[in-house]
Amino acid sequence: MIRHLSYFIALLGTVSAAGFKIERMPNPPGVDPQIGGVAALPDGKIATVFHRGELMIFDPVAKSWKKFAEGLQEPLGIVAESPSTFVVMQRAELTRIKDSDGDGKADEYETVWDGFGMTGNYHEFAFGPAQGPDGNYYVALNLGSNGAGIRKEIRGKWSELGDLNFEQMIHDGEWGKRNKAAGRMYSRVPYRGWIMKISPDGKTGEPFGSGFRSPEGIGFDAQGNLLVTDNEGDWRGTSPLHIVKKDGFYGHPASLVWRDGWNKGNPIKLPVAELDALRTKEAGRFPQGDLANSPTQPVIIPASWGPYAGQVVFGEMNQNRMVRYLPDDVQGFRQCALIPMFDDTNLGNGNHRLSFDKDGALWVGKTHLSWAGAEGLVKIIPQDIASAFIVTGVHLEKSGDRQSLRITFSQPLASGLEGITANRFNYLYREEYGSPKIDEASIALDTPVVDEAKREIRLGLDAKQGAIHRIDLSSLKSATGNSLEGKLIFYQATMLP
Repeated sequence: MIRHLSYFIALLGTVSAAGFKIERMPNPPGVDPQIGGVAALPDGKIATVFHRGELMIFDPVAKSWKKFAEGLQEPLGIVAESPSTFVVMQRAELTRIKDSDGDGKADEYETVWDGFGMTGNYHEFAFGPAQGPDGNYYVALNLGSNGAGIRKEIRGKWSELGDLNFEQMIHDGEWGKRNKAAGRMYSRVPYRGWIMKISPDGKTGEPFGSGFRSPEGIGFDAQGNLLVTDNEGDWRGTSPLHIVKKDGFYGHPASLVWRDGWNKGNPIKLPVAELDALRTKEAGRFPQGDLANSPTQPVIIPASWGPYAGQVVFGEMNQNRMVRYLPDDVQGFRQCALIPMFDDTNLGNGNHRLSFDKDGALWVGKTHLSWAGAEGLVKIIPQDIASAFIVTGVHLEKSGDRQSLRITFSQPLASGLEGITANRFNYLYREEYGSPKIDEASIALDTPVVDEAKREIRLGLDAKQGAIHRIDLSSLKSATGNSLEGKLIFYQATMLP
């Protein structure tokens, strides 16, 4: 009954708020409307993969769906190579799906690459692909979870680094007694917890970066950097954002067993300080509950979005928002500010997969997977976007023996500078699930210095290395009387200038 009600609500039309028109599309009949991937096509149609295995094409003009393929296994990403050829990440493989005879239905399913291990554990999701500027595909492989067991038949080499052997792992009735020895999240077959780089023809697939837990979001920014979000959990005090480079280690130790030349035994038993020294720190973090609980796919905002153009927006599963990303290079390290987006709209949660179409509309596929979220397909159309009042840049700079934040805006400021406040906090890097906030403190700010054009301010402050700095700009008004779209800045000071 609830699903039927949501379907009719979706048909009722459009909600407009805060400069954006949000239109909910009808769901395809007879299909579980949880979406694993979205790709806008050159003709304006939208290719969509659904959790239960369908690949369908949505016609926004006719508001109708047509089935292209079915029988896929938990697809969690799609790239359109052409209007009739798609690359989809299934649980077990990266697959190229083609319509070779032009009848609008798939007739070729080609395994591009399946060179990774599987144990049958429920948590071994596979995310992507994201296609890089080099033409290669990048996919993200989840760790297994000790919340459930494994199958007697596995794929790939078994790692014996740890307190359990294969026979113990599958012994009937013994999993509940032995699961803790596996670690909360584990990597017993290649390359769980890794980002993998795959050639378009599938002839080469190589491990690219390790240290991930559940890397749900994977994509590139306008400069060609690979952005990956992970989810709060063990070794994740809150959800991090990483800029992933070849051979980097990004914090969760389980996957280190598959690193070339690894000779230090079971990595989850290493001292925390030693693991901390090995890892590349976060470019940004999404404070749990304050900003995002489960950040998802990043996409580049197109030129038609005016002051937003060239920035990156991330989906978010558990809150009525998405998140913008503004990078800042400090001491050769790219860190960032994260800013809430769409807060004052009727977007809803479950914002899982994103794609911009040729006209600049943002298509959002929603899911919940029996967890927090929603379902269905949503279209976001910007309205009067040229006059949007937003933060367009955040840069941490040296200011004498202190620091300052240089914040730029899309419109001239008129008032509210005296109301700016700030505080900071951090999270523990530890094996336990998540982390409370630590090292919380308010931040004393100098009187803001405004540039002549009133589009930039400098805030003098004492920044703390490693901390998240939360700047509240909700008091600001533009010369046209508008409040900011995105009133909070969460700046990750991994490095200080």
